Amino acid sequence: MALKQSRMLALGTPVPEFTLPDAFGKMHSPSQYADSLALLVAFICNHCPYVQHILEGLASFANEYQARGLSTVAISSNDVEAYPQDGPAEMARVAKKYGFTFPYLYDESQAVAKAYQAVCTPDLFLFNGDRRLVYRGQFDGSRPGKKLPVTGADLRTAVDAVLKGAPVPANQIPSAGCSLKWKRGNEPDWA
Repeated sequence: MALKQSRMLALGTPVPEFTLPDAFGKMHSPSQYADSLALLVAFICNHCPYVQHILEGLASFANEYQARGLSTVAISSNDVEAYPQDGPAEMARVAKKYGFTFPYLYDESQAVAKAYQAVCTPDLFLFNGDRRLVYRGQFDGSRPGKKLPVTGADLRTAVDAVLKGAPVPANQIPSAGCSLKWKRGNEPDWA
């Protein structure tokens, strides 16, 4: 497992718009969630051990905070020719297995990953009600092989602040995980 860290997109960045299909073919975009108090965009995939490590906790977290005003979308942007386990059929299975209450979207062109400057899985981006980036960091300090429980503590702190209308702590630890799997010839300069 080669560990990659998030690029830490600039705070205050407006939410990059997109329209992507979920694992079942229904189209989604950030503008659908305009009434939400906050929006979490999570770049994940099915095969990454770092994602697998937090997946149950992330699904539970999204479900818990949905009732409080957080909308969540997950996006898989990996090259499915090289990593077929990250394709839509397996995405649908994973979404069902973990009881996702949020859409799991497929970024076939990888244009959305580029717009967000996503580097790793997981790579998490939290936007406030004005759809400005207020958090881009880790779910929590737990990693595969570490003996720390998966709690979502870092993301919880950020979401709680947004929902209270308080400032999100500026000290944000980059997310870390597997590198995004770019299609040959589609790699961004910064990957």
